[in-house]
Amino acid sequence: MTSATQTLARWLTALAPGDVPGAVSWVATRCLVDTLGVMLAGSATSVAGMARRVIAVNAATGAAAVAGDALRVSAPAAAFANGVAAHALDFDDNCYAGFVHGSAVIVPAALAVAQTRRADGQTLLTALVAGAECQYRVGMALGRPLYDRGWWTTGVLGAIGACAASARLMGLDAETTAHALGLAIAGTGGMKSVFGSDAKPLLAGRAAEAGVTAALLAEQGARGPLDALEHAYGLAALFNDGHFEAKWLNPPEDDWCLLAPGVDVKRIPVCLSSHAAVDGVLKLVAEHGIERSRIAGIRCDVPPVVVANLIYPHPRSGQQGQFSLPFAVAASLLFGELTLEHLDDALMADKTLTALMERVSMVSGPRWQDASLLTVAPEGAEVTLSLHDGKTFSCFMPKAIGSADYPLSDGALENKFLRCAGRVMEPATSKRLVAALWQLPRLADVNELAEMMTLPRVDGI
Repeated sequence: MTSATQTLARWLTALAPGDVPGAVSWVATRCLVDTLGVMLAGSATSVAGMARRVIAVNAATGAAAVAGDALRVSAPAAAFANGVAAHALDFDDNCYAGFVHGSAVIVPAALAVAQTRRADGQTLLTALVAGAECQYRVGMALGRPLYDRGWWTTGVLGAIGACAASARLMGLDAETTAHALGLAIAGTGGMKSVFGSDAKPLLAGRAAEAGVTAALLAEQGARGPLDALEHAYGLAALFNDGHFEAKWLNPPEDDWCLLAPGVDVKRIPVCLSSHAAVDGVLKLVAEHGIERSRIAGIRCDVPPVVVANLIYPHPRSGQQGQFSLPFAVAASLLFGELTLEHLDDALMADKTLTALMERVSMVSGPRWQDASLLTVAPEGAEVTLSLHDGKTFSCFMPKAIGSADYPLSDGALENKFLRCAGRVMEPATSKRLVAALWQLPRLADVNELAEMMTLPRVDGI
């Protein structure tokens, strides 16, 4: 019988650029634009600096660039450092196929391998599509139980996408690719206790690194368990109560995961679980001309997964604020738009902000017991504003602005890239870089992107 990894590997290696629909390629291009932007911004964070200091000491010199730096290291090391940077600000995309941050792991891995193999832009784009589809289809096969049990699915599934994209770029055959995927799956893991700590971006980086390493090991002849997904002691049995819908591993026809459920691009730099509620509050305020001082209370009725993710009602740091519904709502009301600048530890003690946060409550009512509602609104919100004069206003937001159902325009996405990249590079360079990304299939050598991404660090890291 053909195993799950063999099924994925056969499709992956047979995929030709012409097999990828134009709409799928464009989603992958948008993922690359978004990820490189947040990666560049994230390179200035302290946790990304920690990752660079580690690889500066321990990694081999190589051809792969580290975003926002002058370092050139081996592909696994670059994938690690760039994966950390891409997820450091929690501003990267999400996909409900597994409830994962997909691109923050897949893009750094693929970019690092593409540089070392001097791939062209079309080859990189096809690898990104292949890596994403492999990871997301495994995510669909596993379904919700994995995430609901407390596993951080980015850490668990990320190595699959990173490995698949890497294997594709290395030109591995189907048998070798299947062993690479087996190696990646057998060693995977991650738990949601990482939320609000440095461990979250660090594990995203480790997933990218692990995927690249698994592909490199298989290229050298290492053999992995071909039944790592469906084995009695495999991922589905041990992590997911045995739930595994193998039909999702069949090659996509018109059911590409990059299109449905699609990829959600973040408008604001906090956990996606808070976005629908924030959008609902801002919608009510704008539609009814409600001044902030008139608001007595803000009630957000959200699915259980949102309650489980947004665990900091009284955040004490910017990282904790990213997993706090009161902070996301209050900061959006106070500043008009929640930006990276507001992820400031000192701001968490601001009296105006904390007073507004106290008016925000989060509940999960009986409506969310309806499985069909969770399908259309997995992190939705029913928002009710109560005013001091007794009036109330409510609205329901199934998904956030920026989600696959309500996508940001290409122009809005480019503006996000320029704002993010502008934190570490000159405007002219960031404009040249994003222009090259939009035209990725025309790029003769991916290293042209790397040249624009590398910058000397003033801290010498």
